Amino acid sequence: MSLAELASHPAALPSSQEETSASEAGEARAPSAYAPPLPRFVQIEPVGQCNLRCQMCAIQFRRDGPPHGPLAFLAFDDFKRLVEGFGDIDELQLQGLGEPTMHPQFFEMVAWASARGIRVSTNSNLTLWSERRARQCVESGLSTLHVSLDAATPVLYERIRRGAHFPKVIRNLRRVMSARRACGSALHVRVVTVLMRQNLDELPAIVRLVSAEGVRDMFVQYLCHDFEEHSLPDEYRPMRDFIHAQTLDAIPREALAAAFEAARTEAARCDVNLRLPTLERRAKDASAPRCDWPWRGAYVSYRGDAMPCCMVGTPDRINFGNMLEQGVLHVWDGAAYRRFREQLADDEPSPICRSCSLYRGTF
Repeated sequence: MSLAELASHPAALPSSQEETSASEAGEARAPSAYAPPLPRFVQIEPVGQCNLRCQMCAIQFRRDGPPHGPLAFLAFDDFKRLVEGFGDIDELQLQGLGEPTMHPQFFEMVAWASARGIRVSTNSNLTLWSERRARQCVESGLSTLHVSLDAATPVLYERIRRGAHFPKVIRNLRRVMSARRACGSALHVRVVTVLMRQNLDELPAIVRLVSAEGVRDMFVQYLCHDFEEHSLPDEYRPMRDFIHAQTLDAIPREALAAAFEAARTEAARCDVNLRLPTLERRAKDASAPRCDWPWRGAYVSYRGDAMPCCMVGTPDRINFGNMLEQGVLHVWDGAAYRRFREQLADDEPSPICRSCSLYRGTF
C-alpha cells in the first residue's frame, strides 16, 4: 500500500565501484537502536493504481496513474535495483496499495526474486486473472497468494469492492486452485477479509465459501487505520467518514464475541484455519515499542519512496526519502527514518501511528 512523491538528489544506488553490496555497506557501519541493519523483509509496491475503488481503500483518492498521469508501474530495472540495494532479503511482499497484477511484468518480477532464493508473496483482488495468469502464478515461484474476499454474496461483495464482479472473482479463484493442483504446486493460498459493520454477519458464510473453494486458510482483520492524523492531505478526508461508519469499535463486545464464535464453529466444521483479530486492546507496554515495522521491514512505493509501513499506504501522508534516487542505505540510515524510530520507541509516537490498529494491538 502506498503512493508517491519525489525526493532530492538523483544519486541512485551505490555503484559497484563505490560499494560492492548493501551487505558490505552494513558491515562498514555501526548499527544503533535507531539505525538498525538493513531489513530482511521488504515490501515493494509494483503498481500505484488500481482497477477497483474499494470502499475501505485510500487508492480511490490517490492521483497516480490515468487519468491523472502515466501508468503508475514500477520499472523492472528499478525493481531489481531496489531488491539488490537491500542485499540479503529473506522475504519480499510484492504488493502495495494498487492491484499488483496490473503490471505486465509482475510474474517476471516474482520469478526473478524467487530465483534469488527470496520467498515472494502478494495480494490480489483476482479480477484481472485468467487461466493463463493462474498458470503463470503457480509456475513463477510465488510462495503465498493472499486473495481479497470480504463477502459471500454478490450484492455485498460488489458494494464493498466497487468495480468488481463476484462470479468472475470466484471463477478466477477456482482457476488458481485448479492450476495449483495440476502443477503439484506448494503455493500457499489464503483468503483475507477486512471486517466491518456491513459484513460482520456474513463472516460464517465467508468461511463456508472459502472451504467450498478448497482454500484452507483465512485471515480476518479490522480496518487498519482511522486517518485521524492532523496532517492528513485533504483528498483523503472522506476515508474518516467511511471508517467512522464501518468500524466495529462501537459494537458491543458480546455481539462481536458471538459473531467470532459462530465463525470459529463454522471453521472447525469446514476444516479452515481461521485467524480472527483480538477482542481486547493490548495493554500498553512501556518497556518496548508497540510496533517494530521500521526496524524489521521496509515499505517502498512504486516511485521509490520509503514509508514506515504498509499501514500508511501512501507517501503523501509521510515518507523518509526516495530510495531509487538517494540509495537504499542512505534513506534507511537517514535522519528522517531515525527520528521516526526514536518517536515510535517513546510514549509519544508520530500521530500517524497513534490511530493505527497494528500499533494499538488490535489488527
